[in-house]
Amino acid sequence: MFDTATLATYLIAAAILVLIPGPGTAWIVAQSAAGGTSRGVQAAFGLETATLIHALAAGLGLSALLATSALAFEVIKYAGAAYLIWLGIKAWRSGAPAQEADTAPVRTQVSARDVYLRSVVTGVLNPKVALFFLAFLPQFVHPERGMVWLQFLVLGGLLSMIGMLNSLMLSFAVGRFGRRFKAGGGRWKERLTGSVFIALGLRLAVQQRS
Repeated sequence: MFDTATLATYLIAAAILVLIPGPGTAWIVAQSAAGGTSRGVQAAFGLETATLIHALAAGLGLSALLATSALAFEVIKYAGAAYLIWLGIKAWRSGAPAQEADTAPVRTQVSARDVYLRSVVTGVLNPKVALFFLAFLPQFVHPERGMVWLQFLVLGGLLSMIGMLNSLMLSFAVGRFGRRFKAGGGRWKERLTGSVFIALGLRLAVQQRS
């Protein structure tokens, strides 16, 4: 399906792109800081699921809609921004001072399913990711070889694997670092997470298509 030179070039380019800090990195760091390594890993699986969804959508031509329709781009953009800001406000409220009334530290419990689904939604509702796939992946797709959608999915899968490896390393690093501050309770972690979510939402809201 892919010749060796094309595949090698793609893997190098994908690795470089993954290592450049962005919203995905901030999301993993925030989740790991708030809930430890396991929560960061759950978030990583969610983001990479969104990566595969975007890859398949690009292969089926759905991402082209975002590239050609300003309205579609704006709708998805503001929906994603609103969702992130809502998560941020919710995190801030869960880290209210009233939780620190007890002497024992409090950590807000979030189920693995919730973290995973939030991460999937966060990744899917980022139109920049869809446009990225539409601009980046086609450079390595060969229509003459047929099954274009499968080529997109394979390339997306490889990118997802690289992204997952990077996210796992971040999760373990931040999770271990965060445990040193366990005695400080859950308030600062939730507020840090909330601040990151709100910042990501505002950043997404002001992004332009170009």
